[in-house]
Amino acid sequence: MDAVEDIKQRLAIEDVIGEYVTLKRAGRNFKGLSPFSNEKTASFIVSPEKQIWHDFSSGKGGSMFSFVMEVEGLDFKGSLEHLARKAGIDLSQYQSGRTADTGKLKQRLHEVLDTATRFYQVQFSKHQSTLEYVLKTRGYTKETALLFRLGYAPNNGTALLDYMTRKDFTEKELSQAGLTSKRYHGVGDMFRGRLMIPLQDAQGQVIGFTARLLEDIPDAPKYINTPQTLLYDKSRHIYGLHLAKESIRKSGYAVLVEGNLDVIASHQAGVRQVVATAGTAMTEPHLKTLKRFTGDIRLAYDADKAGQAATERAIPIASKVGVELSMVTIPSGKDPDDLIKQDPKIWQQVITKHQNALDWLIERYREQLDLETAVGKRQFSDVTLAVVKQLPDKVDQEHFMARIAKIIGVSTDALQSKMRADIQAPRKRSKTVQPQSALGQADQAKNQNHFLSLMLMQPALRSYLEPITEDMFTEDAAKQVCSFLLQNPSFSGDAKEAAVLRNISDYAKILGLQFEELYQGIELLELRNEAARLQTRVIEQYVKTKKQPLIEAMRDAGEPDRTRLLSEAKALDELLN
Repeated sequence: MDAVEDIKQRLAIEDVIGEYVTLKRAGRNFKGLSPFSNEKTASFIVSPEKQIWHDFSSGKGGSMFSFVMEVEGLDFKGSLEHLARKAGIDLSQYQSGRTADTGKLKQRLHEVLDTATRFYQVQFSKHQSTLEYVLKTRGYTKETALLFRLGYAPNNGTALLDYMTRKDFTEKELSQAGLTSKRYHGVGDMFRGRLMIPLQDAQGQVIGFTARLLEDIPDAPKYINTPQTLLYDKSRHIYGLHLAKESIRKSGYAVLVEGNLDVIASHQAGVRQVVATAGTAMTEPHLKTLKRFTGDIRLAYDADKAGQAATERAIPIASKVGVELSMVTIPSGKDPDDLIKQDPKIWQQVITKHQNALDWLIERYREQLDLETAVGKRQFSDVTLAVVKQLPDKVDQEHFMARIAKIIGVSTDALQSKMRADIQAPRKRSKTVQPQSALGQADQAKNQNHFLSLMLMQPALRSYLEPITEDMFTEDAAKQVCSFLLQNPSFSGDAKEAAVLRNISDYAKILGLQFEELYQGIELLELRNEAARLQTRVIEQYVKTKKQPLIEAMRDAGEPDRTRLLSEAKALDELLN
């Protein structure tokens, strides 16, 4: 049995996508406005016959699984689990041994945590001082409290434990969910006398809690979190993402704050592209998750030492992941919650006035250090170059080194020497291709896909494949189609020949759909002109990508290597003639 195929049998792709996009019948297909761009003319196509979708505005496409991955920010496994629940399919029947057991345990822990959340909500509705804190002190509405499922943990030690065991949950399950702990007098509730803030995954399922103290108790932490469990991983969880993801996609950016209560206040004020990590502990998985929705991440951290240190750590991670990281400066040292209470409109304005994170960091150190002294200049260059040297893009490095050099009145050569000394130069430089912008990558993918759609669907145009090689394509599926057509230039749909493309059938179907939408019915002469134009663009973009690391390598190469590299660059130029 195949879980993927069974899900496809039970769910219609147009119904799955129709929950996110308003679709209208257009012949054999459906059309709608892209959920990934702010287009005004519908270019998002769903083909029930082929069981695929394609978005012409962004170049994205695939099966119902890839669509859910895109809109929900999931990996394939998460998408499979999401659609299996929708289809009423138990995935454990497709698994064996430990994998099936883990799947069942996760499902059970979700039930445990959802039941606990409802218990805390009921207790909240009965606890007057917590209601006053949330509704009056914090200023949240009842609707907001319900939306974020706020609750209260009673302070008698075993209230949740007693309730959950009556509901036939075991002590072991409660422990595995992070709801109990061993104490001097035995097992008891993990959370007591606290406001309970459920932590929910990107689909809204509860995976843990943040618990806030409601009264001052000496040496007691104001906030405590669920410990690491099978469901909750602090290094990956983003608070509020299940409610923010649509606004993030539409606005084109995400605002990252320090506190869960800041997120709640912002959502109530109508600014919903706001999420939080656990304090300032940002990680690579956090940014990779957010990148699925936007490449524009804005930090609204406190401008204190902790916030500054967190920004230093985050800049290289953001550069590695490929997102634009910037800082939002909150006036008068307030936090977002304070600002929203003062005037929500100011908060809305503040998040639009963002500054590049490294520029912001440089300004902070510029204010804190005495740059009129040699010591101050050395300290300034120490802390800023420590961040700059971790940037993978050489252009970014040179830009910021020039800025730092100007600020402290030294040459960029002096800074480069200092940075090389810090890095211990004998290490060989990486010769990887510098990352393109998201816009450049999308344009390159579109040109490659449109070219291949013509080559696959119109045999009369395959002479335009003559100067093309498979390494000119960026995606593995595109490489495979190119290789297949080069080996089978007379291919016209023969099932035996096409069998080699079975593992990329969705991609081949997308190429067919693109041809139908863009080129069906167009005269062959016009198609030849389009094929020639696209062939030129594919080659030009390939040459540009390949020449960049060669030029970088030539700067440090000795004479023999420089001659070889120059020869390689000339060979690339010949492709353009």
